[in-house]
Amino acid sequence: MIMKKLLTGCMVALVILAALTGLAGCDQDKVLYNGRNYLMFSDTLYHYAVQESNEKLEVPVSATRRADYDRTFAVEVVDKESNAVEGKHYRLLSNTVTIKAGEVAANVEIEGVYENIGINDSLGFALRLIIPDVEQWHKYGTETKVVMQKACPFDIHAFTGYCKVTSTFFNTYMENTTLRLITSEIVEGEENTIVLHGLYFDGYDTKLKFNNEDILDPSIEMEEHVCGNTAELFNTIHGNGKLVMTQPSNAPAYFNTCEKFIFHYVSIRVDNKDGSLVGVVDTPANIIEWINEAEAEKLKEQGY
Repeated sequence: MIMKKLLTGCMVALVILAALTGLAGCDQDKVLYNGRNYLMFSDTLYHYAVQESNEKLEVPVSATRRADYDRTFAVEVVDKESNAVEGKHYRLLSNTVTIKAGEVAANVEIEGVYENIGINDSLGFALRLIIPDVEQWHKYGTETKVVMQKACPFDIHAFTGYCKVTSTFFNTYMENTTLRLITSEIVEGEENTIVLHGLYFDGYDTKLKFNNEDILDPSIEMEEHVCGNTAELFNTIHGNGKLVMTQPSNAPAYFNTCEKFIFHYVSIRVDNKDGSLVGVVDTPANIIEWINEAEAEKLKEQGY
C-alpha cells in the first residue's frame, strides 16, 4: 500500500493527548490513558496512489481506549463532499469496520479502479464514521477525506528516444530558441538512468537517474557536470570557460510516468581555473517531454 499522510487534525490531537497523559520519555514508566473512549479516523486527509494492480487502500481508524470486546460500527460516504464516484472510481469493500477486542486500531478497506481514473484526475471522497455521540471527539469530528491519484507503472524505456525541451534558460539567454528537440537513451550498467544528448548545447550530455521508491513523490537525481561553454553562450570566455550544471537540493525535480515528462530546476554556474566561483549564471526550470517519431518529424520540418 502506498500512502502519504498529511499531519493534520486528529494526528496532532493524538500527539497532544500523549503528552498530556504523561508519556514524557522512553526511559520513564508508561502512563496509561484512562479517560473517555473516543473513536475517530487517525487523520483528516489521506493521499493514495491507485496502481494498475488495484491493490487495497487502507484508511486507519483509531480508538483512545482498548475494550475486551469487538467494536463494529458503520462507515458511510459523504456524497456532497466527494467528486469521485463510488462504484466507478473506487469501491468501499465494506460499509462497516471492526476494532478487535484488545486492539485500538482497524482499517476501512477501499479499492481504487485504475482504468476509470484519468492521468490528470484529482479525485477525492469523504468518509464518515457512524458512532454514538458519546464516543465522538467533537473537536475533530468523525470524517476524513481520501484523495486518489493515478500512478502508471514505471518503465525506463518510456523515457528514451525523442524528447522536446522547454526551459526558462532559453527565454533568458538563447535568442530565437523556444524549444530544443533532443534524444535520450538508457545508460547501460546504471540503474534507472538515462542520458540526454544536448540538453542546452550540442555535444554535452546530461545523465538523470529516476527514483521511484515513493510513487506519490517520484524524484530525479543529477550529478554535477559540464553542460556547455561560456564562449558559446556569451561570445567570450569567463573563468575556466565551462558552464557547470548542478541540481539545487531544495528545488523541485520530479517525473510523471503517465504523461512521460520530467520537470526540474537546475543551477548553472561558472568557476575560475582555481575552482573559486565566478558567479551563478541562472537557475532555470526545465520541462522535458517524450514524444513519438511522427511528432519529432513534424518538429524537424519546423526547423528544430
